[in-house]
Amino acid sequence: MTTAAAIVSTLKEVLQIVLPAIFLAALIHLFLAQATIVRGQSMQPNLRPEERLIMEKLSYYFQAPRHNEIVVLDMPESRALIIKRVVGIPGETVEIHQGRLLVDGRESVPTMVVKQDLQARTAAEDGRTAPGFGSFHSDYGPVTLAEDVFFVLGDNRDNSNDSRTFGPVHRDYIRGRIWVRYWPLTRFTIFR
Repeated sequence: MTTAAAIVSTLKEVLQIVLPAIFLAALIHLFLAQATIVRGQSMQPNLRPEERLIMEKLSYYFQAPRHNEIVVLDMPESRALIIKRVVGIPGETVEIHQGRLLVDGRESVPTMVVKQDLQARTAAEDGRTAPGFGSFHSDYGPVTLAEDVFFVLGDNRDNSNDSRTFGPVHRDYIRGRIWVRYWPLTRFTIFR
């Protein structure tokens, strides 16, 4: 076999391996999962800046986002992906009154309660204002969510650009849910 023939044969083999691998990687990225990075402080302390996450996309082809899921948004006015928690789903009425989140008239506390929320709730029960909590954009709504529309908030409610700012989010802008935190390894978590 000549050198040219050997090179052509090697290139064929490489293409037969590389092209399908690129095709599979593109399919996974487009339809199944995607790596993302936490930018900013809006999800602290649950998600910290620069943590690495895997967003799972497949389940939202078959079901709608649910309460307390951490979702990734691709908003038209933002150049970067946005990570928030779902607190209101279609058909519910969401209101923020005196720093308390009300869903259908009942106070809602996420599964992953933020320490600051606990301080605020305790302080409110004592009749005093929790430090820094009054800036939880005080009052919002009430707003009843239409079909395929969700209300999302950051866990760090005092430092979050979320539905209080850009309004409820249509399902078309929700790209997927956070499935795994893989970096740093000491905080590895599978989100359910």
